[in-house]
Amino acid sequence: MKKILFVFFPFFLLLNLQAQSSFQFYGENDVKQKVNFDLINNLIVIPLEINGKELSFILDTGVNKTILFNLTKKDSIGLNDVKKIELKGLGTGEPVEALLSKNNKFQINNLIGQNKDLYVILRDNFNMSAKMGSTIHGIIGYDLLKDVILKMDYNRKVLTFYNPKKYTLKSCRKCEEFDLDFHRNKPYIQAEVQLDTIGNKRLNTKLLIDSGGSDALWLFEGTNEVIKTPKKYFKDILGEGLSGTIYGNRSKIPLFKLGKYVLKKPTVSFLDTTATINARSYKSRNGSIGGNILKRFKVWLDYSNKKMVLKKNGSLKNNFYYNMSGLVVIYHGQELVKEKVETGKLNSYGFENATSQNNTIAFISSYSYIFKPSFKIDNVIEGSPAFKVGLEKGDIIKKINGKPSYSFTLDEINGLFSYKPNRRIVLQIERNGIPYKYKFKLEKRI
Repeated sequence: MKKILFVFFPFFLLLNLQAQSSFQFYGENDVKQKVNFDLINNLIVIPLEINGKELSFILDTGVNKTILFNLTKKDSIGLNDVKKIELKGLGTGEPVEALLSKNNKFQINNLIGQNKDLYVILRDNFNMSAKMGSTIHGIIGYDLLKDVILKMDYNRKVLTFYNPKKYTLKSCRKCEEFDLDFHRNKPYIQAEVQLDTIGNKRLNTKLLIDSGGSDALWLFEGTNEVIKTPKKYFKDILGEGLSGTIYGNRSKIPLFKLGKYVLKKPTVSFLDTTATINARSYKSRNGSIGGNILKRFKVWLDYSNKKMVLKKNGSLKNNFYYNMSGLVVIYHGQELVKEKVETGKLNSYGFENATSQNNTIAFISSYSYIFKPSFKIDNVIEGSPAFKVGLEKGDIIKKINGKPSYSFTLDEINGLFSYKPNRRIVLQIERNGIPYKYKFKLEKRI
């Protein structure tokens, strides 16, 4: 089942930065540390302790600093040596206010970083936890990865951090090794794309390795002279950046080639020029490779030696699909759900303290009230199947194909909408306290 939710985090700092201390391995096993992760919408979510408080962070190779953007009173942590700054990222909005906190302690198992910088956004403009369906506090990238050799096993959902002082990346007969190029501490790789606008010709492109983007590919129009949106496409909201909403065109290209690996008809987003002005500041960059491609491999990253190694897994040849419903669904807090509970106790006839006449057992019914997750429609794309039948922004989803919405995770809901063309979807929703039912089929738009 394909799961695609488009969220992105690249950003640019409006200040000069100073070097920080390295992450160090501690304990008996100072060669490697294994960490289980959650894979949500193609994004890797890991536990990260900051000043002794465990939080949930996205591991994002597309960022060069650690950012905290969602902190409640319940999750509060002490911040050291704080000053105000501004951050600017993808999107059409203005820079956002933030804090720079120095001399913090980061820890993942026995992998510890002292005297770390932390950038704290004062307002969570892109409401990431609601869009992920799980509490997400921030993102971490280069600050961690520069000090380790990392193995990302998407199938097993395990990260292995190796100590580069005691471990050397091994050769692998079934793998392929790539050279990485770095710009502003972000890794780039060479790859080939084929566009229907130029026939069978393959273009050499320079792409950011971006584990913090859940799309398969981004391409920037106007770069490499001939890169432009294919003949078939549709306009869409691609996600939220640090500086606001990201707009662009969604499409597919005939072929993407990464070394010896060939992926056919991958989904591609062609981003609006205004929203990506900061990303385009690196003139050699043509786009990004995101989680929907990376998850099809076992990935090793060795920043110190500027190397990446890929080994395909069983999902390499799986088809690429977009969300074919036209719905953007987000987490909407919790609702109180009444559940029936039937109980019976054993007696000499088989039940204790239960009423029994003519060998008939009477069960005792009771009810409990439990908080369950609630989901609502955050946006409906114009012209989409959901738009045509009348679904609206703000509708609360009560049932999906006859099942209560709380029996799904947000990741599973997005998977239903991105799995198979012509699949029938029945949504029971609530709008202004009134129930409605809508039916539509998923449509391939390109």
